[in-house]
Amino acid sequence: MSELRILCEHKPSPAKLEVLGVEQWPIWRKEPSTFDWHYDQPETCYIIRGRFKVTPAGGEPREFSRGDLITFPVGMHCTWEITEAVEKYYDFG
Repeated sequence: MSELRILCEHKPSPAKLEVLGVEQWPIWRKEPSTFDWHYDQPETCYIIRGRFKVTPAGGEPREFSRGDLITFPVGMHCTWEITEAVEKYYDFG
């Protein structure tokens, strides 16, 4: 099985966000916490505020914060560790 990779672009251009329609996506909010997650489908999200770490099963932790445009791959098992309350736009598929 190929390695499942998290893709991240820090501070993408406003034009890119507009083309993606980010501001029309639903918003997800979560207080500081730690939980396991599995992606049944790919997710793209844009971080409005907060700070968190995602550690893929068998992988190295990655830190994310405001201004990150992140794509999580389908099939990935991971642990989220939210250190500052998160607010993000998200889109599945």
